[in-house]
Amino acid sequence: MRQANRAPDALRFIEIIPHAAKYAEGSCLIKFGDTHVLCAASVADKVPFFMRGQGQGWVTAEYGMLPRATNQRTDREAVRGAQTGRTQEIQRLIGRALRACIDQRAMGEMQIKLDCDVLQADGGTRTAAITGGYVALALAFKHLVRTRRLHTIPLVDSVAAVSCGLYKGACLLDLDYNEDSNAQADANFVLTGAGGIVEVQATAERSAFAQEEFLALLDLARKGIAQLSALQKDVIEKE
Repeated sequence: MRQANRAPDALRFIEIIPHAAKYAEGSCLIKFGDTHVLCAASVADKVPFFMRGQGQGWVTAEYGMLPRATNQRTDREAVRGAQTGRTQEIQRLIGRALRACIDQRAMGEMQIKLDCDVLQADGGTRTAAITGGYVALALAFKHLVRTRRLHTIPLVDSVAAVSCGLYKGACLLDLDYNEDSNAQADANFVLTGAGGIVEVQATAERSAFAQEEFLALLDLARKGIAQLSALQKDVIEKE
């Protein structure tokens, strides 16, 4: 039996609290069960040097975990002097996922940076960051339209992410830390609201798994993403 008597195809309790960072153009606190991530979108009127003169915008992300986000304290990466490979990989994933749902030319030459800070971790921090990052991005675009810095919201779709895995022979949706760390295989799915696949990260932890099992995980992910997309839409439309 899963924690809180969750069914195999059930998400953890999901909560998205908008405007969690007072000064950011768009922000939210997203909770996937005991995984809590603060997502804040900041707007700058200039793009990176490699984008200058192209007439289009850029969305990127930074990701980090607070020292006591887990059961043991970890030093801040700033103290260590360098980001870990895991941190760099996750923030690039978040950036790619968010760029998949925008019309960069409709942004004009501006940059939006998403800061995704893990306050508490219990598995699925990257999927929570992507799902919350989209809400923060959409709220920032709404702010830019209200303040007449943009004419329209340059979103072509929504994007969300969820983990799935094989645990004790069963296919499970939205793994917590205990499930993820003991899974036979685990996968992170990044999908658009329309069902398009942005990215899939899948790994067999012990032995190879079958195509049929992978397709079962994909079906679970589609079910979870549909619920997450509906929640994202509800939060954004109310603001």
